[in-house]
Amino acid sequence: MAKTEVILTHNVIGLGGESDQVKVAAGYARNYLYPQGLAIPLTAANKRRLEALRQRRAEREAHEFNTMSELAKSLSKMVLVLTAKTGEDGKMFGSVTPGTIADELRHQFEIAIDKKKVHLEHPLRTLGEHEVALRLNPDVTTTLKVRIESATPLTLPVEAPATEPRARQGGRYRDTTQAKAKEPAQPRDAAPAEAKKERPAKKPKVEKKAE
Repeated sequence: MAKTEVILTHNVIGLGGESDQVKVAAGYARNYLYPQGLAIPLTAANKRRLEALRQRRAEREAHEFNTMSELAKSLSKMVLVLTAKTGEDGKMFGSVTPGTIADELRHQFEIAIDKKKVHLEHPLRTLGEHEVALRLNPDVTTTLKVRIESATPLTLPVEAPATEPRARQGGRYRDTTQAKAKEPAQPRDAAPAEAKKERPAKKPKVEKKAE
């Protein structure tokens, strides 16, 4: 593929900044960079514009540095709260990625940050607070506190009902509640059953008349 050398007139992410001389595919320069006004061909006449481009680049970078420095101060004081679904054991379903953090910053605080500026060693998979590094500019870095909370309400354990103490008998424990239930209840004023039986009445004696 044919290459051509161009002078960038604007900052192009992944390619360079104003006044940089870079080699790109000829079709890319012809069909995109030149029509968009992002670059000009490298010629003797165009080289005269390099000083003006360098001056404009220095002003842009200084403005970006000041803007990102102020943003870094604000972000360092913020706490980004995220919610995640969890199981009964408290473990998260899924994870929090740089894209998730960038989206929530835009949604909660209306701060637009490219997800590439959010640096995580690995996706966040645990609840609690995390320190996340943000590289807003080659010369400006800061940290953002991210707190992940569970979206699933925790269920409290059910306490077991209290049991009656067991009475020790013969080296073993006997449940006194069962023993009491087996014994028939007797009224306090109950008399012996034999006392309740009525004795038969005695027949009156009849005297015989003398003949």
